[in-house]
Amino acid sequence: MRNRIVISEKPLFITILIVVIITGGLTITSLHRTGGTNPTSILYTFVNSQSQTTEPKLPTTHISTILHYATTRTTAQQTLPEIKVAVDVLQTLAPCNLLIFGIGHESLMWATLNPRGTTLFLEDDLNSVHKTLNDAPSLRVHHISYDTRLSDADYLLSSYKTSPKCLPPNVYLKGNTRCKLALSSLPEEVYKREWDAIIIDGPKGYYGEAPGRMAAIFSAAVMARRRERAGETHVFVHDVDRKVEKEYAQEFLCNNYLVSSENRLWHFKIPPAAKDSLTFC
Repeated sequence: MRNRIVISEKPLFITILIVVIITGGLTITSLHRTGGTNPTSILYTFVNSQSQTTEPKLPTTHISTILHYATTRTTAQQTLPEIKVAVDVLQTLAPCNLLIFGIGHESLMWATLNPRGTTLFLEDDLNSVHKTLNDAPSLRVHHISYDTRLSDADYLLSSYKTSPKCLPPNVYLKGNTRCKLALSSLPEEVYKREWDAIIIDGPKGYYGEAPGRMAAIFSAAVMARRRERAGETHVFVHDVDRKVEKEYAQEFLCNNYLVSSENRLWHFKIPPAAKDSLTFC
């Protein structure tokens, strides 16, 4: 991908960023448990914790995350400003249900930022699955397959309206083989949960035979529309500088639900659809 940052150039900065985020979350949790809101209480809680050996230690997963990013030389898929968009949202949602299309350098970070929540990754590249789980065996990753090809993106976008199974209000995902854009054979867990946030940074979408992100974007829109719990679904789409990501996000996630953008990342907040709604937007 273009415009990537090299983490090895700023390992200390990344590590400090992660430590600050994690420490801030743990501090807030501690205050919530004690009911403290006064700044003096915050200082007392912090100082007092240093002298009590019974205080909880930093979770093992957090320690692993810090060590991982402090020592890695892997290239990041997103820039720091792009990452911060999702981080800010997760800080308000966590613990939540977080679904991520694609795995990579940021995967361990996303899972750590959602403590006590459910973070699930969907990846079609089996080699990437094995490599990621070798480095971070605690991650929950499902290997999936796509029936689409990037070279078919224009045709699928222009023809989906001729398929009733692709159109609101009757569009659905599980078993919907008559809609080529619907991910119809995902793991059962994906269909059973309502996802509070969805990050789309996969599958590959930079050469004709690659699956492209058409089905991921379409399916994220369907999941968000069919939400029954209160609240909106946050959807983040990366690489919107590319034609397919941009056009599909505009078609199915809708410009009127776009709440922020940073470089190549768009952030949408999608409300549940009315049962008689006939359009995505």
